[in-house]
Amino acid sequence: MAPDTTTPRFTYLALGDSYTIGEDVPEEQRYPVQTVTLLADSGITIDGPRIIARTGWTTDELEAAIRAEEVRDTFSVVTLLIGVNNQYRGRSVQEYKVEFTRLLKQAIQFAGGHSDRVVVLSIPDWSRVPFAEGRNRQEIAEDIDAFNTANKAIARKYKVHYLDITADSRKADHDITLVAGDGLHYSGKEMAIWAGKLAAIFRNILH
Repeated sequence: MAPDTTTPRFTYLALGDSYTIGEDVPEEQRYPVQTVTLLADSGITIDGPRIIARTGWTTDELEAAIRAEEVRDTFSVVTLLIGVNNQYRGRSVQEYKVEFTRLLKQAIQFAGGHSDRVVVLSIPDWSRVPFAEGRNRQEIAEDIDAFNTANKAIARKYKVHYLDITADSRKADHDITLVAGDGLHYSGKEMAIWAGKLAAIFRNILH
């Protein structure tokens, strides 16, 4: 009998908000979609990502959406990027810690209980984009740092991968091509940077 040489197919669930759904960028430029494309180019086949994300969502709204979706499947890899709207609405880091922890535990369940198949992405810093003009940019940046300190500690506790994309997002203040047309979200060019780093993590997970 000939050996089975069928290339394994993997699945990917992306949880988040506007950054995950790719507000103001074409679908193919969303970072989850770009990640899948990059992996396909290197011989790793992932089905088109399932995305549960919407612009404006906070942690509790993402939780509610996940419940409403009634997801029964498990996935080869799962990403979680959430929190900028908690910061924008002035919600507390303490509340975020509680809700983010629940979301991360849910993400691990979606990965079949494998924490090493989950990646948390840090929250980008929107203080560097044109939309922040006239606002207290330093305060925004400090808030984002506080939320990221929290999600990084929780990620470490649950032994998931952590991808810091905040530093990359801060380059937008001197490169407008990293910003989408709305002046608030990030362009496909910026998301390509995130996708390149995420694809490298996925390759190690799925090799």
